[in-house]
Amino acid sequence: MTVPDVTVVTAVYNTMPYLTRCLTSLVEQTIGLDRLEIVAVDDGSTDGSGRELDRFARKYPGTVKVVHQPNSGGPAAPSNRGLEHATGRYVFFVGSDDHLGPEALERLVAAADRWDSDVVLGRTVGVNSRYIHQAIFATTASDVDLFDSALPWSLSNTKLFRRELIEKYGLRYPEDMPVGSDQPFTIEACVRARRVSVLADYDYYYAVRRLNARNITYRSRHLERLRCAQSIVAFVADLIEPGQRRDAVLLRHFTWEIAKLLENDFLGLDRGIQEQVAARVRALAERYLTDEIRDRLPVESRVRLGVARHGELDDLLAVIRQDAEVGIPPAVVDGDHWYAGYPGFRDARLGMSDRWFDITDTAADWMARLDTVSVAFEGNRALVVTARSPRPDLSRLVRNVRVCAGETAGATSVVSSDADGTTVRARIPLRELLAGMAPGGELRIVRARLDAFGGTGEAPLRGPARPTRQRTLLLRGAQLYVVTSTTNHKGQLVIAVVPVTARRLTARLRSRLPRGGN
Repeated sequence: MTVPDVTVVTAVYNTMPYLTRCLTSLVEQTIGLDRLEIVAVDDGSTDGSGRELDRFARKYPGTVKVVHQPNSGGPAAPSNRGLEHATGRYVFFVGSDDHLGPEALERLVAAADRWDSDVVLGRTVGVNSRYIHQAIFATTASDVDLFDSALPWSLSNTKLFRRELIEKYGLRYPEDMPVGSDQPFTIEACVRARRVSVLADYDYYYAVRRLNARNITYRSRHLERLRCAQSIVAFVADLIEPGQRRDAVLLRHFTWEIAKLLENDFLGLDRGIQEQVAARVRALAERYLTDEIRDRLPVESRVRLGVARHGELDDLLAVIRQDAEVGIPPAVVDGDHWYAGYPGFRDARLGMSDRWFDITDTAADWMARLDTVSVAFEGNRALVVTARSPRPDLSRLVRNVRVCAGETAGATSVVSSDADGTTVRARIPLRELLAGMAPGGELRIVRARLDAFGGTGEAPLRGPARPTRQRTLLLRGAQLYVVTSTTNHKGQLVIAVVPVTARRLTARLRSRLPRGGN
């Protein structure tokens, strides 16, 4: 029997109708059915996903193999089960609500064979405004290092892995992690790999944000996410010796998984949960947050993690409220140094060094911080954003202020200055916003950019204090788009551009229908 070049493993739980597109994109791969094996593990689906898998297995016998099992509570167990059945030279994991570009597997396998790579990443793009970190996909590279590249920011399992590597080191998903179980698997694969390669020449993988947002990652809660973050950090610490290499990986986890636990939604948690999260974040910071990691963190995350480590819960709440409810904290200038004047700065009771608050190297970025006052659509022509800087001297210190949605710049002007600050207004043309838009739509963060202190500063706009979601429709050619202004989980102003499709309309209608009736 001929060994397939690649086995695609997909863990499936209630992903209809996205599953159909996923499977179709697999069986239509240009690599051909004779070089392909698909192992789909149905993890106790109740929405017809299991029947759809069986339909594809009947239609493509010998290529599509289906395993049914009771629900396990996460993707780890079905992914491990899929590995048990894999026979290909390489293994590729795909989310059952995602899909591949037609040439993806052929290109990935060719690259792995050409470069003798153990792991290959293909450029991933988001669908339905799903955010995908793009730094690692800046250019094609035959050999990248986990410790001196952007690879730690792209640790999902949606990559091509040499199966010999997986079996040699017994790589498997930790089944006690309902969220993030792919990260330990991917991290160890990249550490053990002789060569990791990146392909940036094609849209290989389409990562879909479900319109109903029901998958386990979207709905997981603070304590569950915290437990998984603790597991990932402990895994990295056991795998990599202390030092710059470990810090390079843990920087990602402190920036994302851990810092996200202390974002503005922390304020809405019950006091008891806040205390648990704060205590366990303190323990992680005390043990693993080195000075090297601290100095590379964004200032908001750095200050919140520092106060969690050195202060009490109420100190942490005061810092978060500063960003979420009060506004941009003042900049404290002391000689040649600039500091973010958050609660706790030079508070002897906390005993935090000035380094936690230092923004000297990013003073221009700090000047670009603006609070959104209002957002309004001018029909389907433009988005008008009015924002406020706490600095009355903004016009004197900076030049060329502009507000941009992604790379689309708005016509920006300084409206007024007074003793409390400066107001600017920008008009962002919507048709220019659609230029270069990805087929599945995009999420554009609204940022302020300006020239100051011999450099260019940039910062996302903080969303309005009372965010209200606004929408307009825009036609480009034959495609209709919904353009929405909203606030993301970090409290930043964002513009979501999503194509109107039959699937989207159906999902929206279903969400508005009464449940349980006839």
